Order: sequence, then structure tokens, then C-alpha cells
Amino acid sequence: MPSDSDLAFTPAYQLRELIAQKQVSPVELTEASLRRIEALNPRLNAFLTVTADAALASAREAEQAVQRGDALGPLHGVPTSFKDLAPTKGVRTTRGSLAYDDWVPDYDDIVVERTIGAGAVSLGKTNTPEFGLSATTENRLGDDCRNPWDTGRTSGGSSGGAAASVAAGISSIAQGSDGGGSIRIPSGLCGVYGIKPTQGRVPRRDTGSGSWFPVNFSCQGPIARTVRDAAIFLQVMAGPHPEAETLTIAGEPPDYVAALDRGVRGLRVAWSPALGSAAVDPEVRESAARAAQVFDELGASVEEEDLELDVDHLRAAYGTIRGPKYVLDYGELLDRKGDLLMPATQQAIERGKGITGVALVEAMADLQRFRATVEEFFTRYDLLLTPSLATPAFPCGEAPTVIDGRQVNPRMGFTPFTLPFNMAGNPAASVPCGFSSGGLPIGLHIVGRWGDEATVLAASAAFEEVRPWAAHRPPVAGG
Repeated sequence: MPSDSDLAFTPAYQLRELIAQKQVSPVELTEASLRRIEALNPRLNAFLTVTADAALASAREAEQAVQRGDALGPLHGVPTSFKDLAPTKGVRTTRGSLAYDDWVPDYDDIVVERTIGAGAVSLGKTNTPEFGLSATTENRLGDDCRNPWDTGRTSGGSSGGAAASVAAGISSIAQGSDGGGSIRIPSGLCGVYGIKPTQGRVPRRDTGSGSWFPVNFSCQGPIARTVRDAAIFLQVMAGPHPEAETLTIAGEPPDYVAALDRGVRGLRVAWSPALGSAAVDPEVRESAARAAQVFDELGASVEEEDLELDVDHLRAAYGTIRGPKYVLDYGELLDRKGDLLMPATQQAIERGKGITGVALVEAMADLQRFRATVEEFFTRYDLLLTPSLATPAFPCGEAPTVIDGRQVNPRMGFTPFTLPFNMAGNPAASVPCGFSSGGLPIGLHIVGRWGDEATVLAASAAFEEVRPWAAHRPPVAGG
């Protein structure tokens, strides 16, 4: 039996093979993950709810299935977690809010059903800001979620608990969701791999008035330490479902695992260090630029084209479009339990109430023009590369107001690269590509054309092969 430390940093696909070969017990593996939660969660606050008894019961069932010789799913016996925005039947789901502190859903999210159906063992629910509305994981349920590379610094958000737990070796994979960068931001800051698939690739169950809103910028996806693990997990998540909302892609997804060996030779790749207007820390820009050059060495044709986007204007349009949905989702809650909500949440709902029909139509027109621009761009290129973020992780509660000598919005200034591709709907991933002089992870952002997660994964795998990152362990994990 490998040591806890070895198991903690073994990829999920290898764990599944070891379980199938009866070299590792799902029970012992789950016990090892629970010990890491007990040891590390007081420092990280990555988990809001730990379901130890249920996890061990699932692990025992997984072990019995191996002993019986049953057919095993692609994640059989592998520990994972669910972001606390995803409803989980019979398990507290706080949505990162005091207002939902005691909510226990009577249904599972489709992704939860599929993940458990693939044999995974749920360890519990990971930390998220209130309703996922922030790029850092802070809420009124407890301490901030902290970065395993430096526990004084943010893990990012809104899938901060998921990324921190994977980086710290609590589990090799975790479910996240991304409505403005919420998989890629914490993955970039915590030094792990995260991919947001094309909008609608992963289905969500219809649950209320917000489900039929005409635009959905959010999509669920995997966070992992290796690209192969992410591809396997995404394959489990993706594909249409009869109870899913109407914005789900109808066709079956491609074979993501098969795509990993395609390489990047012959691909047309654009490198954009600032999307035309973003302030970026020079150390981040230089690290990402060196990573972009790797694709040229791998046989792709890399050109610098600083895709000219007015990021501030896009953010304004995003806020105008999302505002009415905040009112649909949480307006009634503001009236009943407003004193329990974060001030930023209250403000977002109130702003949503003030958005006029004219403003919404104008923002939707801006969105369509932007999508046309991105669609045209991807007639000329197969991939777009940018930094994942404008800075490395910063101290908790101290988002930067100045980057590279320029004033920025502290809420969003460090994340100029992610939100545009939620608006466009394109798949995008954050790949670890280096470290700052202070030892903090830096990420490279890989964006593909609409519907083409396979090429994003292929490019990620090609980069990982020549610039591997999974062996790096953060200090909190004994790295």
C-alpha cells in the first residue's frame, strides 16, 4: 500500500487502475483523503461540509464491487468533491451563503449524479463565495479559502475550495463551475489544471425561473492536476440529458481522452499578452510569453495578435445581462433574509432591479457583436493563448488596485482574460506554466473555438508533456 503522501499526488486515472488491479483499496484511499482534510482544512478552509461517513460507506461499496468483479466506471473508487453551488441530495448545500446555511436539497445536480454514477467517492462540498459571485472565495460562513502555496494569500474563486483541495493533494480531481472565470481563476492561482468547456456542453437540471433565462454564461467542468484526469472527468460530465435546461448542447461530445495524443503540429495559434487593453504584471506576462513559445517549438504556427477587446465595456455588458438573473434567482431572498447576505450580493441584486429593458437590449446587442468578433477570429486561428490572470495570488482581502503602474478595479482587475470567453461561450483552460519570483503559480490561458474542447485538451496535453507541472507540491502539502 503506497503512503498517504504518494496517494495524495497520484493521478486519478492511475488510482482507478490500481483499484481495479486490487493494489489499492478504495476504503484506504478514502481514509487517506479524509486524514488530509482533517490535517489541512483548518489552514485552507477548502471544505465547507465533509461527508466522512457517507464517503466511507461509498468506498466500501466500491471495494465490494471490485471484489465481485463488477464492471467499473471510469472514476471507480476515486475521491472527489463538489463545489457547494451544486445541489447534493441529502447533503447540506450552502451556496456559500448564510441564507442557505441549513439547506439540504432533495435532488442531485446532473453532474453529481453522473460523477457518482461513474464510481467516484464524494468527500463533501468545497468552499465558494456567496452564490459564486466573486473571483475570490470569501463568505460569511467562516474564514477565507486560502492558497496552499501561501496560506496568507487567496485561492481565487469562485471554485476556490476545489482548486485549493486539488493543489493540496486532498483529492486528484474536483468539480467546479465557471461563470466568469471561476474554474480558471483559482486553477491559475493554485497551480492546477482547470477547463471550462463550451457553454452548454455540461447540462444543468431545470430548477426554476432562472433556468430559462436566454443567456447562460456559466458552465461546470473539472479541476485536476493532470490533463488526462480532467479529460476523463469532463467525459463523465458532458453530454445532453432529458431533464436539462434548453441551453444544453444537443449533440454528443467528442472523445476527449482520444484527443490527448493529437499534439499541436500544424495548428494556427495566436498569442495575445493583454487582449489589447489589460494591465498585466510583467513577471506574469513574461512567463506566459515563454510558455506560448513552446507551442512554436511543438510545431504550431504562433503569431502575436493582441486581440483588441474593450474589457471594461464587456464587463459592463456582462453585468447588465446578468443583473436581471440575479433578481430572478435571489430577489425574493433579499426581501426575506437580506441581513444574512454579503453587501456585494445585496448590491448586485439591487443593481439588477434597476436595469431597464433598453439597457438589457443594448447589452445583448453588444454581446452579439462581440461573439461575431470572436467567431471571426477563430476562422483564422485554432487557439488563442493569453495569461490566465494579470497577477499571481495576492494576500486575502487585498485585491490589487494597481497592476504594472495602472489603476484597476480591485474586484475584477486581476481577471481580465477569463470573462470574455464566458460571454463568447468558447472553451478555455488554465495550464500551470511557471512560478513568480515569490514562488507563486502562474497560468497560461488556452482558448479554443466554440465546441472544440478537444483541441484545447490536446494542446494542454502537448504542453504538459514538455513542461510537466504535477510533480510540484505546495508548501502546505509538504512540497
